[in-house]
Amino acid sequence: MSVVLAVAVGGLSAVGTFLLLRRDLMGVVLGVAVVSQATFVYLIAMGGVDEGAHDLVPVLAVHGGESPEIADPVVQALVLTAIVISFGTTALALVLSYRAYEENETMDVTEWAR
Repeated sequence: MSVVLAVAVGGLSAVGTFLLLRRDLMGVVLGVAVVSQATFVYLIAMGGVDEGAHDLVPVLAVHGGESPEIADPVVQALVLTAIVISFGTTALALVLSYRAYEENETMDVTEWAR
């Protein structure tokens, strides 16, 4: 499972970097979104996804006795918060991109300085 997550993080990072280096403004905005998603997958992977992930229990399910292996809820809560913030910043970037397109009549960022 860790190899699959490593390939997913690497693939998302590669696609996001490719989009960030484009001249088109929409590609840059989508690149930022994809790189942030790669970061979220990385954080979840480091938060404790194991081979036996199907038998992880929530923290509140332990009522004494032998304590089973639990998933770390702090990482999941932080990533959920980061996803919401990323959605908001992506929406703001799209609105600003539309405004820049209205002003310059092109999405090519290299033509804006001319």
